[in-house]
Amino acid sequence: MEKQSLPKKPRRLGESQFLRCADLIIPWLNAPELAAVSLTSKALSFISRSITLRRSLDAARSLESLPVPFLNAVDSKRYADFAYTPFQIPASSPPMRQRWGGGASDAPVSQFEMNVVGESMCGCECERCEEGYCQCLSLAADTKEIANECGSGCGCGSDCPNRVTQKGVLVRLKIVRDEKKGWCLFSDQLIKKDQFICEYAGELLTTAEARRRQTIYDKLRSTQQSFSSALLVIREHLPSGQACLRINIDATRIGNVARFINHSCDGGNLSTVLLRSSGALLPRLCFFAARDIAAGEELSFSYGDVRLTPGESTEKKLNCSCGSSCCFGTLPCENT
Repeated sequence: MEKQSLPKKPRRLGESQFLRCADLIIPWLNAPELAAVSLTSKALSFISRSITLRRSLDAARSLESLPVPFLNAVDSKRYADFAYTPFQIPASSPPMRQRWGGGASDAPVSQFEMNVVGESMCGCECERCEEGYCQCLSLAADTKEIANECGSGCGCGSDCPNRVTQKGVLVRLKIVRDEKKGWCLFSDQLIKKDQFICEYAGELLTTAEARRRQTIYDKLRSTQQSFSSALLVIREHLPSGQACLRINIDATRIGNVARFINHSCDGGNLSTVLLRSSGALLPRLCFFAARDIAAGEELSFSYGDVRLTPGESTEKKLNCSCGSSCCFGTLPCENT
């Protein structure tokens, strides 16, 4: 009878192999998981601290042309935990995992920059777009709230001067922790009037999903004072004033630097523009400097004008800490 051999014991990984494996896996962990792993050994604690430092140095994970650091002299929070996307993406469920703090991250793939069929929606065929010649520029509306850019349906390239908002963040910014407002977005250089800052990027939701998430966020806010959501509802209006398109962008779990822009009752120092690109299915909300903005100045805009009226439920009421001379004391609020 043939004697069966016992299975061999697996070879123990050497310390260098173990650390290499850990360095590949740990950058995928979120903040609570990273904190838990750091308690298991000195080696993992060192790796976790290194990753935390790298995360605090760039919220954008090298997905923008310039790093956007976190600065905090208020409490122990080193960074805000979220996945980064430079543009609008489809809703993600469950939340997307993203490598952060261990090398360059992979950007999510946008499925919304698609060509629209039909001659009336075609872009220009310019080699270099100029006003008076480019049909994309001639489509620009009279109002400053809506604009047009060349896009994937055009013959021009990425160096076209009519693609201002498609190059991402090109001004130096920083995210600063405030005792009352939490994380805030600040300029880290002089920004001239009308200069592009960023777009509002995040998950594109159906109205039903936006309402479902807002209900969850309201409950979380009532039990966790530190919780902050970033669900923005945008309505594109006809010249008559009637809304013809509603866009729901949620940057709570997945977003970009715009999720840190706070409200100001005086309108703030940013102007918002709904921008359509040739070939794109949906418009994007873009932020421009409403005036010259000094280095070290907080960036802000108005979230809207709708507020709770006497007799309405106060569950959604949020105190405003904008500090402007015309502060209403509460943030704009409406039924999602």
